[in-house]
Amino acid sequence: AGKITKLYSFCGHTRGRCGYEPGSSALIQGTDGNFYGTSSFGPSGGFVYKLTPQGSFTVLYSFCSKLHCSDGSDPIGGLVQGFDGNFYGTTIGGGANERNGTVFKITPAGQLTTLYNFCSLTDCADGAHPEGTLVEAANGIFYGTTAEGGATNTGTVFKMTPEGHLTTLYSFCTQTGCPDGGSPSNGLVQGPAGNFYGTAGTIFRITPSGQFTLLYAPDSMPNGITLGTDGKFYGTTNEGGTSNAGFLFSLAVGLGPFVQTVQASGKVGAPVTILGTNLSGATSVAFNGTEATFTVKSGSEITTTVPAGATTGKVKVITPHHNLSTNVPFRVTSAP
Repeated sequence: AGKITKLYSFCGHTRGRCGYEPGSSALIQGTDGNFYGTSSFGPSGGFVYKLTPQGSFTVLYSFCSKLHCSDGSDPIGGLVQGFDGNFYGTTIGGGANERNGTVFKITPAGQLTTLYNFCSLTDCADGAHPEGTLVEAANGIFYGTTAEGGATNTGTVFKMTPEGHLTTLYSFCTQTGCPDGGSPSNGLVQGPAGNFYGTAGTIFRITPSGQFTLLYAPDSMPNGITLGTDGKFYGTTNEGGTSNAGFLFSLAVGLGPFVQTVQASGKVGAPVTILGTNLSGATSVAFNGTEATFTVKSGSEITTTVPAGATTGKVKVITPHHNLSTNVPFRVTSAP
C-alpha cells in the first residue's frame, strides 16, 4: 500500500563508526529469518551486518581489520547464503594482491574467511574488482563476475568452489571491436536450464562450463536484469528512450515459464508463497516430490506450507497448461 517503516538509519556521510552507503544489492533473508547485507563504507572498509525484522542491527564483521586490508574492503555486492548455511560475498578492494578484491565466506555469527584474492595470476588474468552478487548453482558451485582483469583487463566471468578454488570461465573483449561487451558491474542470473545470464554493456548467456553466447547488444547500456516467471528478462537502462533518460525493457530469448518461491528456505509447516504466470487451475504442488496442500490465490500466486517429509529440492507446480518448476532448490531446514 506504499507505507514505509524505517527499521534502521545509517549515519550518513560522516565517516564515523556507524557506516553509510549500504551495498547496492538487496538484503537477503537468512534461514534464521533475519536479514543480511553489506555497507560499502565505514568504519574503515565497510562491513557485513545483520538486521532482525524488528530493526535490531548488528555489525558482524568490519573489513580492513587486518594489516593493509588483506581481508578485503568495500563490499559493493550483496550476499548469498550457501547450502552450508554460511554467507558468501565479494569486496572490490583489499585483499592480498594490491587491493584488487576478494571472495569471502562469513558465518551467521560473523567469522570471516577470505576464500580467494583476485589478481593472483600474472597481469590479473583471473580478474579484479568484483562488484556483483554471487549466485550458487544447484551443484554448490558459485558463479560471478569481475569488472576488471582478465585477458584484456575488461572483466571476467568466473566459477568458484566453496573451498575457494577459482576458475576463469570467460574474459571479455577478446574479439575485435569488443562485440561481447566488457566491465560487468552486476552479478549473474541463473536460468531454468542451469545456464547463466548477465549484462556487460550487452546481454549474454554463459553455460556452467564457460560457453559464451551474445544475446543482445542494445544501443543503451543495460543495468542488471531480472528473469520474470514468464521466461522473459526485464531490466532498465540509464540512457536512451524517448527523452534519453533511460527506459524499461523486456527481452525474450526462448525460455519457458517457471515458478519461484518468495522464501528461499523453511521448516516443515512454514508458510511459502509461490509466484508464477497463469497459475489458475493448478492441480499439484510438490516439494522435491512430496505433495503439499495449497491455495491458488490468483493467476500469479499460490500459498502453501512445507509438507511433512519434504527434503531440499525444486518445487514443482502442475497447471492445465504447464508443468512448472523452480530454477533453484528450496532448502528445507531442520524440523521444528
